Amino acid sequence: MSKLGNVLVPVDDLEAAIAFYSGALGLAVRFRDGDRFAALDGGGATVALVSAAEQVAGAATAPSYKVGDVALAVRELAGAGAEVVREPETGPHEIRAVLRDPSGNAFVLYSSRRP
Repeated sequence: MSKLGNVLVPVDDLEAAIAFYSGALGLAVRFRDGDRFAALDGGGATVALVSAAEQVAGAATAPSYKVGDVALAVRELAGAGAEVVREPETGPHEIRAVLRDPSGNAFVLYSSRRP
């Protein structure tokens, strides 16, 4: 089972993007990782502003789904017709993989890093 955890929004300038999304749109900043990543409260899903260092799905806006086991979910989805763009890898805060659905849309799977 998966659930929408966040939507990755690639940005050129994290500081300017935070100012826009928090100031103009009124989204509260929940977490920030330097100049790489900021998580804003999107009212049910997190709006994740990602600089070049964290644009795992490229320069495209992509939904990100939280799953229990990334490797297992990748295998199951590949069997259902998804294209694996990036195999599971350990990122700064999670394990993640990037896939494309049968229509070519990028999406990310992630789970929490286990100690």
